[in-house]
Amino acid sequence: MLEDRERTKGASIINRMIGAARLQVSTFEDVESDRSATRQALAVVIVVAIATGVGTGSALPATEGGIGTLLFGIVVGLVGWVLWAWITYLVGTKLLSTPQTQADWGQLARALAFAQSPGVLKVFGAVPVIGLPLFIAASLWQFVGMVIAVRQALDYQSTRRAVGVVLVSCIPYILLMGMLFGRSE
Repeated sequence: MLEDRERTKGASIINRMIGAARLQVSTFEDVESDRSATRQALAVVIVVAIATGVGTGSALPATEGGIGTLLFGIVVGLVGWVLWAWITYLVGTKLLSTPQTQADWGQLARALAFAQSPGVLKVFGAVPVIGLPLFIAASLWQFVGMVIAVRQALDYQSTRRAVGVVLVSCIPYILLMGMLFGRSE
């Protein structure tokens, strides 16, 4: 295990994204413990936000939103990641912690960012017929990645507890994101 961590220390962002997308526990452990991976985590969030924007069709230059919508999507993605990590951190370390729970916000934030890696496939959401099923599949894949990220970053023994943390965290996250970015038309 220690050998695996040493081998992946300073790993490329692509290798880490692939490892996270493959739901490899060692990848989540690696980015959790590697403080230098924070910049890579930020890049993952931005890339996934761009892919999501393109996949929904709202970021294509020929559409109504164009580049402005794409930039807004990146901001929403970054703010959402920070909020999600804080809420999940509070729920996981205060509300549903275990005696083994040991983590700081940065550890959880990095792991959660890499859990978004399958979201790059959302770029294909704009493809007719197969786009929506691919978009949904990528979203479900990201959910599974989040559960693994939470389990590893918060040192849980139980996957069920990690699922609970992710589900409980969704409620305040959705409410806060709605207040911050909800549209009042």
